[in-house]
Amino acid sequence: MGTMYIWLKRSYVVVISLIAIIGLLLLGHTLFSHGNMHQQEEVEKELKVIYFMYIVAVVIIALTIFGAFGVWKEKKWALIVFAVGMILSSLSMLVVNITGLVAVPKIAEDVKTQYWDLLNATEVFSAIQTELECCGLEGYQDWEFNIPESCLCTEEPTNPCVAAPRNSSLVNRQKDDLPVMIYEKGCFPYLIEAMMSIIRIVLGVMLGILLLWVLSIVLCIVILCQLDRKKHIPAVAYSAEAKAGNYTTLTELPDHS
Repeated sequence: MGTMYIWLKRSYVVVISLIAIIGLLLLGHTLFSHGNMHQQEEVEKELKVIYFMYIVAVVIIALTIFGAFGVWKEKKWALIVFAVGMILSSLSMLVVNITGLVAVPKIAEDVKTQYWDLLNATEVFSAIQTELECCGLEGYQDWEFNIPESCLCTEEPTNPCVAAPRNSSLVNRQKDDLPVMIYEKGCFPYLIEAMMSIIRIVLGVMLGILLLWVLSIVLCIVILCQLDRKKHIPAVAYSAEAKAGNYTTLTELPDHS
């Protein structure tokens, strides 16, 4: 069995410790989410996601246990199990990242359809308009003449404003001749921007985790290569005394007659 360098073992232990912490955090988050779901009406689709997260968290923790045992006891089979499991999980994360990037346009269309339905739920969409400082989905024209008060511009708006149409409900309630200012742009661009920010953060986190996974695989493979090496044979020291020998040559035989 080859000699493993101490820095290599320590680096590997630090990396798998970080992976174990990620697994524990994921397990804790899953337990917390599952507990909150029991207080609400459980949805079958959400439960499937929760169960999948349980499996992922348990697999991550189990792999780190195999990896720690393998490096501690110098067991190659345990390190091989860790390496194979991490390779498969890395490939899965890579597929998820690529799928997420490809699915972004479709997600945007689904979000648009969903928020078109929210236009009928005035209270819900009014909260979105107030938060994002926008009006309607694609513009204030979506409300036709019944523009809600959540479209009114604040005293110091961050987004551009325009005068409300003269035949709108807001102008009809106005007592003076001053123009009623409402937000010009719709909420959809801001919703997409917020959604894309979340997607970029999630994909960035997954990419960082993927790099950590790859690093653990590389360290594990290097340790396996070290274990496959034979023990170093001690070098033979040259000595002039050993060459000459500490003995004398008998040149005359004793006379026994």
